[in-house]
Amino acid sequence: MQKIPVLTLTVTSAVALSANRFVTLDGNVPAAGGVAFGVADQPASGPGKLVAVDVIGTTKLETGAAFAAGAILKSDALGRGIAQGGAGEVLARAITPSGGIGAVVEVLLLPSRV
Repeated sequence: MQKIPVLTLTVTSAVALSANRFVTLDGNVPAAGGVAFGVADQPASGPGKLVAVDVIGTTKLETGAAFAAGAILKSDALGRGIAQGGAGEVLARAITPSGGIGAVVEVLLLPSRV
């Protein structure tokens, strides 16, 4: 699996963050179905840590459920990717399928309100 970020920016973590999960512009985990800035490239052990966040391009994303390649994704309450299902902020499109919770897949990041 590859990732091809076109733009990676840095945010300061407000909480502990896991790698390969959605993150907000202010360094938090997004609410379920909420807006995200991008996907954290590495973990943060707590508040005040600088974290690289992929915001444009493709990246690796941890999943919170199974879905097919091509699925439109949103965030669950832990920042993992799940199928959008018509409700919640559209954040990415799956390039590879997810076999279930904890899988890491390649996604194309889609612009959302920041």
